[in-house]
Amino acid sequence: MKKRDLIQAVATHTDVDKKTATALVEGTIDVILATVAKGEIVNISGFAKFAKINRPARMARNPATGEQIKVKAKTVAKITALKGFKDIALGVAPAPKLVTVRKPAPAPAKKAAPAKKVVAKKPVAKKKKKK
Repeated sequence: MKKRDLIQAVATHTDVDKKTATALVEGTIDVILATVAKGEIVNISGFAKFAKINRPARMARNPATGEQIKVKAKTVAKITALKGFKDIALGVAPAPKLVTVRKPAPAPAKKAAPAKKVVAKKPVAKKKKKK
């Protein structure tokens, strides 16, 4: 599902117009991104936890050579699926029912006119004129 599909599904499910659903979805994403960028954790109960994690510098080992190497400190983004999400994704709990709108059946396609048969004409032999 892409972002535009999500917006359409939210609009249908919540019975709002597409413009409002777009503002809601994009606004939610913007708030999550801005909050995590500040270093705060966003925890959407039963869905996911979004966090910015600072990993300290450490010593590691190159698996090919066994040589000790130093890994620099870095900041990473971490998204953790929470129990409610896992239960639904793994089939332990039933998924919520979505409101769906049936699309009208497409109009039957017009039949194309049958192709005209082209009959190849035999070349006509020219009559010779008598003198």
